Amino acid sequence: MPARPAYAHLGGQLATGLLDITDDLAALDSAGWWALVVTYEGRAVCARFADVRPASPPAAAWPGVVGGRAAWTSSMGRAAYEAAVAVLRERIAAGDVYQANLCRVLSAPLPGGADLAGLAGVLCRGNPAPYAGAVHLPDQGIDVVSASPELFLSRHGDLVESKPIKGTGRVAADLQDKDAAENVMIVDLVRNDLGRVCAPGSIDVPALLAVEEHPGLVHLVSTVRGRLRSGLGWTDLLAAAFPPGSVTGAPKSSALRLIEELEAGPRGPYCGSVGWVDADAGRGELAVAIRTFWADAGRLWFGTGAGITWGSDAAREWDETELKAELLVALASEPAGGPEAGTMAR
Repeated sequence: MPARPAYAHLGGQLATGLLDITDDLAALDSAGWWALVVTYEGRAVCARFADVRPASPPAAAWPGVVGGRAAWTSSMGRAAYEAAVAVLRERIAAGDVYQANLCRVLSAPLPGGADLAGLAGVLCRGNPAPYAGAVHLPDQGIDVVSASPELFLSRHGDLVESKPIKGTGRVAADLQDKDAAENVMIVDLVRNDLGRVCAPGSIDVPALLAVEEHPGLVHLVSTVRGRLRSGLGWTDLLAAAFPPGSVTGAPKSSALRLIEELEAGPRGPYCGSVGWVDADAGRGELAVAIRTFWADAGRLWFGTGAGITWGSDAAREWDETELKAELLVALASEPAGGPEAGTMAR
């Protein structure tokens, strides 16, 4: 089978006919329709496409990972993750940080020639998400499929919005005071980030601690809005807000240092951003790249994490990382989506 050409499926639109590739974010304020992938470590790839139309992802078979659900391994096992939570609580007690997002990355073998367009279709059916997307740029080594529930940044003219998620449970009754406190901390961080590029007095929080239902779980979600200052664009906005506060912590600078110290390796596309920008219309929508798979070096990768505060219980935080991955890993593991989710491999 010939290799699939570059495409992007974002915002319910299928983009084909690749025109340009650049790492210059200023292109997002030029002309045309762009797909964007930014890794957590800051590698940005902007791809401009000629043909953009409402459509489903490209049709493809999905073979599942080699070995099924039992084949998944984790960058941190349970003991190592819980030990890292303990270290973070010590650093919180010392005043180094208030909250930090601690993540691990899972991976499993992919059969040769597996087409992640098939996985995109499986996720659309089995785990529909408001910011679902797929970007395939083979010459750039980018093959990403996301079922993200979280808006990082949207922009319509000068109106900017972010919807950080903090707080996760199977049902709303699972959410604790710790979850609400964590969400409010991140809302303050996002307000501060957007305040660096938005007009004074324009920052607003029209929704705080809203409960959103998603397949298999619920989240606490807040909304932060502002108006971008005249003369500023996507480059300025991303410089102020990236990486997303909900997947880093507060204060962000301290959380970033602790994440680098405690996590077992790079996050890659996970916790970065995936989205689209229509420069002609002055509109765009970027998701936080959570609930996101990517292919690299013959393996399928998937990240999962939890926000750690002084009120965290290490076992509960591990269980939250399991919950976030459970359904999605099960869907990816079997041909055509497979049976209902079970407990994933440790």
